[in-house]
Amino acid sequence: MTNLFQNINDKNIEKLKRILKADTVRYQKNVNILSNVNPEDFIAIIDSGSVQLISTDYDGNERIIEDIGEGEIFGSISYSLNNEDVSCITKEKTQITYIQYKQITNDEIIKTDSYIIFIKNLIKLLGEHVSSKNTRIELLTKKTTRDKLLEYFRLQTQTTTNKSFTIPMSYTELANYLAVDRSAMTREISYLKEEGFIRTNGRKITLLY
Repeated sequence: MTNLFQNINDKNIEKLKRILKADTVRYQKNVNILSNVNPEDFIAIIDSGSVQLISTDYDGNERIIEDIGEGEIFGSISYSLNNEDVSCITKEKTQITYIQYKQITNDEIIKTDSYIIFIKNLIKLLGEHVSSKNTRIELLTKKTTRDKLLEYFRLQTQTTTNKSFTIPMSYTELANYLAVDRSAMTREISYLKEEGFIRTNGRKITLLY
């Protein structure tokens, strides 16, 4: 994962933040951070902790749009957040640095060497973000609950040397993330265990195939 200030020394990072008018805020768990920002013009960098973007429909049903963790970015450049049906909830104690998008075109910062590195990092991060969203779209296009689960399990072990991992959310949240019925998902997990595809211990999953 690319860091937005990667390859920029501490002194220049602080200078960039001043020019960008960056604002760092610490939150407790379960806070909707969108109530504190202009949803039409911001980039948010997760310094520590994590958040969930959640969409709520007219019946009050929630759908997880995305989990966003430490080092990742999000904001009005990648989502339409000027919508009362969308919230961004902290999953734990979280620190976020905000930058107004319009500040990135500030003439003062464009004249600095650090700006070029900053923009390169931003482009890389946005590329990683798009890749992540494409992976999610591919996951959601799977036709059955089983196919979605197996693809999700495969993706979770893609960057590890073993076939075990812990689901980083509750089963209810996972069902929302996969856009499936929780009861149907739980039954499918039981079937996968019985058929020897997986072994489970709470939220820890081990692939057996």
